[in-house]
Amino acid sequence: MSKGYEDNSIKTLDGVEHIRLRPGMYIGRLGNGDNQGDGIYVLLKEIVDNTIDEFAMGFGKQVLINIKDNKVSVRDYGRGIPLDSLVKATSQLNTGAKFDDSNFKKSVGMNGVGTKAVNALSLDFYVQSFRDGQTSWARYKQGKLIESGKSESDEKKNGTLVEFSPDPEMFGNYHFNMDYVETMIKNYSYLKKGLTLVLNGEKYKSDNGLLDLVNENLTETPLYTPIHLEDENGDLEVVLTHGNSYGENIASFVNGQNTRDGGTHLSAFREGVAKTLKEFFKKNYSPEDCRQGLVGAVSIKIQEPNFEGQTKTKLGSTYMWEKYLKDENGNNVKEADGSNKIDRGPSIRSYVIDFLTTHLDNYLHINKDVVPILEEKIKSSQAEREDISKIQKKTREKNKRANVYNKKLRDCRYHYNDKASSANREELKELSSIFITEGDSASGTITKVRNANYQAVFSLRGKPINCYKESRKKVAENEELNLLISALGIENDLEDLRYNNIILATDADDDGMHIRMLVLTFFMKYYPELIRRGHVHILQTPLFRVRNKKHTKYCYNIDEKEEAIKELKTGIEITRFKGLGEISSNEFVDFIGENMRLDLVKVSEEESISDIMQFYMGDNTLERQQFIRQNLRSEEELEDINL
Repeated sequence: MSKGYEDNSIKTLDGVEHIRLRPGMYIGRLGNGDNQGDGIYVLLKEIVDNTIDEFAMGFGKQVLINIKDNKVSVRDYGRGIPLDSLVKATSQLNTGAKFDDSNFKKSVGMNGVGTKAVNALSLDFYVQSFRDGQTSWARYKQGKLIESGKSESDEKKNGTLVEFSPDPEMFGNYHFNMDYVETMIKNYSYLKKGLTLVLNGEKYKSDNGLLDLVNENLTETPLYTPIHLEDENGDLEVVLTHGNSYGENIASFVNGQNTRDGGTHLSAFREGVAKTLKEFFKKNYSPEDCRQGLVGAVSIKIQEPNFEGQTKTKLGSTYMWEKYLKDENGNNVKEADGSNKIDRGPSIRSYVIDFLTTHLDNYLHINKDVVPILEEKIKSSQAEREDISKIQKKTREKNKRANVYNKKLRDCRYHYNDKASSANREELKELSSIFITEGDSASGTITKVRNANYQAVFSLRGKPINCYKESRKKVAENEELNLLISALGIENDLEDLRYNNIILATDADDDGMHIRMLVLTFFMKYYPELIRRGHVHILQTPLFRVRNKKHTKYCYNIDEKEEAIKELKTGIEITRFKGLGEISSNEFVDFIGENMRLDLVKVSEEESISDIMQFYMGDNTLERQQFIRQNLRSEEELEDINL
């Protein structure tokens, strides 16, 4: 008999209950607002997406957005939600107008979930629709309807008003980082020429689309004037130029959604640029040489996009559209085997590449002044890459003979478990992490307690060189950094990155902080896209253990330590951890598991990576000396605040 597993064990949850029980299925991560991918920004985006979709269909030229005291208000001037369907449209899953192409042809949200998720995960949620002198409204508490009604209205402009406060029960002590919000709103304005968005009284409007985005976010003088190309029906827009920085910096969007993790459209753009340049110059240049220093943006509009994950940060769609073919009576047309016949448009890859090979090629034939600048950039990248490749090959052969690589990297099973289901592999891919540690002691501790299914450990020996002050060739000769590049799998292309999370795990002392800065400098100079895409993190480990005979508290800062002392009261023993190797394996297991604290390394779009590196890692300027003096603390203060 199956003890405890009876009929009353079977539960049925309504939509709201399921969203609150499994929020990750609907909005990705929860978080507290420190990370741009945290759930509170997804909630805001879901509501603003609806206003953008209204504008895209030709209704409403202004959106008012206000955020104050963690309360969000969004008012658009579109058609307004149909009055009698207001409650259903905001509380019942899989209910909405975006299943019908005639109402929303190229919207971001197509699954009838977005607004319901915002409702379910909000402490308070209020929605009101205005249509032709009539209004209906509904008020909810944690997704549960409190009141609703319908009446005549004095409001002259149609549209929808949504007000919500994310629920602290779900998001904890959260806050909105207005830099993240401002970037989101700016991107909406770039992608929707003619739309005015007003955030807390400040207007955002773009007249030149993606060209404004690229020009306003350039952190170095481009080698040539950015090239701006659009197709006739407005489904594809691209901007590109080159600079002297390393890596690529390409923003990508689908139907107005910022796909910071790229997808099929970004891959096609990268491939199309390289293909066009190779064919134009009639030389077999390597794709990475054609794209070295590439700066730009790509925006595509498709019907019913398929995103990887509810947060819609990576496009998975293969075709411009893919839907069931209908007959004159609106019925599905059947294949010979009885399955529904699918009407597919051109592939996204062919659409983007064909556009570039035609229009970018035409541009280069007309604007001949750009041609020698471009070819010189490609040749320079090629010469440097070939020199570096020879050095790296020598280093790899030397290390292979000495078996150095296997001694430094404790890999995870994710890369070898081909038998896992596609769903499991996708989950492991998301979790896959590599800890970059200093020395054998710390790496040994982490290796003992890590989850070997998806967590790898790489051990650095000593301090890497300061990449900011050295040539690329000199950096390539550095054994430690070469081995790290190989471990990450990014020798040829960042798309081959083997781990989703790169985690710097160094000691909280002077040497540890210095090593951290040197590794970050390496990433920022030569692989900045790793940081822009949110792959690089810093592991926070406890600085104190406060315990008595019954309880133990691990504290990450002075405030937590003081709180623990007050809570435990008597018989207290306080330990100050100064290195990862000092923390025993059985203690360390929680610090890299579900309770792991990570600080995301981030650079805003307005910040210049080269300026940041110059300030912190360049010559000891008067400006930096003044900064140090202003922030200098005594040894006693440092011990207290744990810097």
